[in-house]
Amino acid sequence: MLSKKDMNTKIWLSSPHMGGGEQKYVQEAFDTNWVAPLGPNVNGFEVDLKSYLKEDIHVAALSSGTAALHLALIILGIGPGDEVICQSMTFSASANPIAYLGATPVFIDSEKDTWNMCPKQLLIAIEDRIAKGKKPKAILPVHLYGMPAKMDEILAIAEDE
Repeated sequence: MLSKKDMNTKIWLSSPHMGGGEQKYVQEAFDTNWVAPLGPNVNGFEVDLKSYLKEDIHVAALSSGTAALHLALIILGIGPGDEVICQSMTFSASANPIAYLGATPVFIDSEKDTWNMCPKQLLIAIEDRIAKGKKPKAILPVHLYGMPAKMDEILAIAEDE
């Protein structure tokens, strides 16, 4: 059992919470045998999201964030021998899709304000990789624990390099 001191010094992640109609829809999926691969609720979500975005785009709901990152990297053409920059303080799900494709993750340290990818370290890493003849194919920042990464700075670096 944790002491009161330990409880006050740890950073706790919140557990999943179902407070609305979620439990009803989970039960409906089991009752109608639409647990896999998809079903009317997933199809409806994709249609509603496409309509909400009001653009001529395709929408695909996936089983996890890892699957979404994997698909995004495939769409970008990432493959064996490529390098993808990602941050060091994250879940393995950020780096795993890079490895699934035979590419190499290049880990960037976090910065103290958000614990996310440090734009200064990102620039240093990109310049280092380019100097060594290995320009990274993608940058994969994460918004950790609900704290957004410094995307304006990260995007400005990505556009310049």
